[in-house]
Amino acid sequence: MTVKRLDHVSVVVEDLAAATGFFPALGLSVAGRAPVEGAWVDRINGMDGVQVDIVMMHTPDGHGRLELTRFRHPPLQPADPAPPNMPGLRSVMFAVESVDETLERLQAHGAVLIGGVAEYAGRYRLCYVRGPAGIIVALAEDLRVPG
Repeated sequence: MTVKRLDHVSVVVEDLAAATGFFPALGLSVAGRAPVEGAWVDRINGMDGVQVDIVMMHTPDGHGRLELTRFRHPPLQPADPAPPNMPGLRSVMFAVESVDETLERLQAHGAVLIGGVAEYAGRYRLCYVRGPAGIIVALAEDLRVPG
């Protein structure tokens, strides 16, 4: 048996409104919103009384989905933003038309450039920014001429 597809990536955020405002700067759009709670949610999370609000977003091509989750209960467990070399989910990468233009739009929504914009082998321009909830959002611009 093989995986059918990667369905979505979920990010827990403290400020759902700010996160929902951040990702449209990348071209994502809101596909749906819902409060989620109940015995099944408690069971899969291994916690009692889970109450969350979710916003599901999708990429312009319709294939990628990002779930933004805000816990109403239990309270969030605060943590400093993870450094780039910490084990676990490292980043969410998006292919973009222009790193510079996208970076400018994201910075207007509070994104902070982690290092700098770099070019890899004349093929890609890349950078990492710190996005909502401290996650690393990677941007990649393909420099190769189509053909």
